Amino acid sequence: QVQLVESGGGLVQAGGSLRLSCAASGSIFGTMGWYRQAPGKQRELVTSITSSGNTNYADSVKGRFTISRDNAKNTIYLQMNSLKPEDTAVYYCKMWGRRLLRNLEYWGQGTQVTVSS
Repeated sequence: QVQLVESGGGLVQAGGSLRLSCAASGSIFGTMGWYRQAPGKQRELVTSITSSGNTNYADSVKGRFTISRDNAKNTIYLQMNSLKPEDTAVYYCKMWGRRLLRNLEYWGQGTQVTVSS
């Protein structure tokens, strides 16, 4: 069983930056990504990165957010710049993929990001 622990959330003014981290208790595999869920809204995929380093971003964060992955540290990061109030949400880390003939997925507990106007 792999545990994912997010950190780095907090309160920041609009235009500011935050860097989120997601550390896995074991080796990371497959695709890893960041989701977010704002109050009253569905959880949405913000960005993902495959094991080979291919990335994908939601249109709303392109050019502002950057995902990266450090396999040696079993950690992924989300650098968030030019933050907007609409980025306010709980951010969740997820890891998913196929291992030992099984489709697996793991979620972190979430970290709150609040952007004030």
